[in-house]
Amino acid sequence: MGNAGFVFSEKPIRIERGEGPYLYDDSGNEFLDFGASYACTPTGHCHPQVVDAVVEQARKLLYVQGSYPVDARDALYDRLAAIAPGDLENVWLCNSGTEANEAALKFARAATGDAKIVATRRGFHGRTMGALATTWKGKYKAPYEPLIDGVEFVDYGDADQLVDAVDADTAAVILEPVQGEGGVHPAPAEYLQAVRDVTEDEGAAMIVDEIQSGLGRTGSLWACEHAGVEPDALTAAKGIASGLPMGATLVADWLAEEHGDHGSTFSGGPTVSAAAEATLDVIVEEDLPGNAADVGGYLRDEIEAGIESGEIDARGVRGQGMILGIEVKRGANRLLKELALNHGILALPAGRTVLRLLPPLTIDESHADEVVAAIADVTGGN
Repeated sequence: MGNAGFVFSEKPIRIERGEGPYLYDDSGNEFLDFGASYACTPTGHCHPQVVDAVVEQARKLLYVQGSYPVDARDALYDRLAAIAPGDLENVWLCNSGTEANEAALKFARAATGDAKIVATRRGFHGRTMGALATTWKGKYKAPYEPLIDGVEFVDYGDADQLVDAVDADTAAVILEPVQGEGGVHPAPAEYLQAVRDVTEDEGAAMIVDEIQSGLGRTGSLWACEHAGVEPDALTAAKGIASGLPMGATLVADWLAEEHGDHGSTFSGGPTVSAAAEATLDVIVEEDLPGNAADVGGYLRDEIEAGIESGEIDARGVRGQGMILGIEVKRGANRLLKELALNHGILALPAGRTVLRLLPPLTIDESHADEVVAAIADVTGGN
């Protein structure tokens, strides 16, 4: 293989196929996927409705550039506008979450004529140069500096500090309603409301990064809806097309009217648009946000009960719906390896001491029970 995959630290499991909440390696071993490849498979692996939509579209037209109207893309535009929070009816399609955030930042600067961006400590918004500048952790940024300037970081959840940072020169505030990479930290509703108020007062855009928290994961279609907040821009990606590469930036009219000159070769390709529309159909028709609320709540309750009883040796659990972080007392990566190799369960880290659970939104209580028992075993509880 040489250096073909040098940017990834490969795991010792070669995945061959997937079905529902399960992945299977090349030896036929079954793994319960509680990471969903960073929330990229909300409908489970290879949902038949999504697969059928991809196959049908691929037989007709794999790709044509975005300046040519096609039914699959138009249908996705309409569907995203219909399910967006508030009046975010303008949709820009791209290939990933970082591109969606790049677009939102560019639109905000173009529409306001200002340059300053306010972002949050522990926040993660992507690895391209603009989005990377709004990402907090130094290890992601240091090799590539200097990045774009004009970014000011504030403590996540501190409304007073945020209000002080936003001024007449601010183009946008960008933040996650639930920080994922930063350790799974949900924002208090009053904090998001304060962001909404100050950005409106100063004429800045409120950009909500729902790349990991959106599409039903928190128990509502969009995490910002829990706080009753309607942002000026919302970014989505990861699971929007069940793992095929797509991102979306949904923006209010005032941003769309002065968006500047932006483009992308693969914006809204017909095959991935068909996958995305089918994914959204499944999420809505099967009420996966409701399942995320119910089963995610059950999972959290069982983890909390295990911690309280001593069966799970951990400091606590936090999160919302089916994005949960367990603060453990040993290194997260070591525990993740034990979960995978000894229990057939795949999960994720969120820093050195947090086990992150991002399962497909289709799991049931029996899957939750299996994971809770495995976590109790690997953490060395009573």
